[in-house]
Formats: sequence, structure tokens, C-alpha cells
Amino acid sequence: MKAKKAKKAKNATAAFEQSLATPQKQAYVLQLYVTGMTPRSTRAIANAREICETYLQGQYDLSVIDVYQQPRLAKDAQIVAVPTLVKKLPMPLRRIIGDLSDQDQVLLGLNLKPKP
Repeated sequence: MKAKKAKKAKNATAAFEQSLATPQKQAYVLQLYVTGMTPRSTRAIANAREICETYLQGQYDLSVIDVYQQPRLAKDAQIVAVPTLVKKLPMPLRRIIGDLSDQDQVLLGLNLKPKP
């Protein structure tokens, strides 16, 4: 019985050490708050998707939340202006307000571009 536990612990340790040796890219959890399908909201959605596909391909989860359809989510997230992109993960939490057309500012806000 003790031999099985020792072997299991050794396997777990080996798996942990291997995961540390091969760094994984951080997953981004993003929420975009918009108001219906207004031109500004549509631009924000298109810009957010373009940025995610260009810079975060395969390592992001983008949720689009219409504050007209789900006002409670906007209230809980303390959204005061729309469109607003909220970066929940990786920490720190960031909020980017606007239609996300200034790509350099968005990349700075998402920590994908170093500060000048």
C-alpha cells in the first residue's frame, strides 16, 4: 500500500516538474460590454475580435455582454460606460473604455505591448 502511494507521489512530482519546465501561455479572460448593435458597439466587437485573433490566438476567452439584455451583469461589474473591455485574467484586472480602435492603447491595457 505504501509503495503505491510513493509511486503515485513520484508521478505527481514528475508531472509538476514537467509542467514547470514547459511554460504555458497565459489564457486571457475578456468581457466586452456593449449596448445593442449600435455602430459603436459593432466597431468595438470587430476590433476586439481582430486584436484577440492577431495577438492572443488560441489563448483567450472573449464574452460579449449586451447591457440591454443582461443589465445585472453590467451592474455587478460596475460598468459605467460602454463599450468597455474588461480583462479579468491574467491579473491585474483592467478596463478599457471605447470602441477599441486605438490598437496601441488596447495592447498596452492588455499588457501585450511594453510601455514606451
